[in-house]
Amino acid sequence: MIRFIATIIAGLVLGGIVHLVSVLALPRIASQDAYARLTPLTKVNEVSQLPQVSPDNAPLPFLDPAFAVAVCRYDLSSGPLKLTVPVSQAYTAVSFYTRSEIAYYAINDRSAGRKVIELDLMTSEQHGNLPEDEDVTAADRLIIDSPTTTGLIVMKALASEPGMMSQARAALNSASCKVQPEPQAKS
Repeated sequence: MIRFIATIIAGLVLGGIVHLVSVLALPRIASQDAYARLTPLTKVNEVSQLPQVSPDNAPLPFLDPAFAVAVCRYDLSSGPLKLTVPVSQAYTAVSFYTRSEIAYYAINDRSAGRKVIELDLMTSEQHGNLPEDEDVTAADRLIIDSPTTTGLIVMKALASEPGMMSQARAALNSASCKVQPEPQAKS
């Protein structure tokens, strides 16, 4: 009887370990992650609008059809990015993800407090090489440090009514994601 119970417990422990390892490893070995799915639809360091979401054509799972969505697939190896996203009438949100889909920053129109969400995205090394300018304060310039050189910036604008989708898409159409020239190194 003890041998039977020990076999069951060993089987449950082994099953739990296999389950845990597979759940933790799957995001790293999946070939159709968000970055791979968006590669044919987007250009590097440019804002690309995704098509209107419907059950038949969603490029990513769980997208809300009430939102217009645009994506900037970024690569910081050629320099920092300047991101500019005009605020829509209802609600605008910007989320930042690493290449392996780890969210590391998000901002919306209410926390930005302006008509345009503007920020600089760079690596910690690029941030460290910025010249110190006494005239520019942290309130004047929002700088986000990316943990990786590649990733995704997802911009969403809410269309509170179906008739307002064209306005939400127009707001995201005016967004830009451009490489800035390399800053001068500190002396």
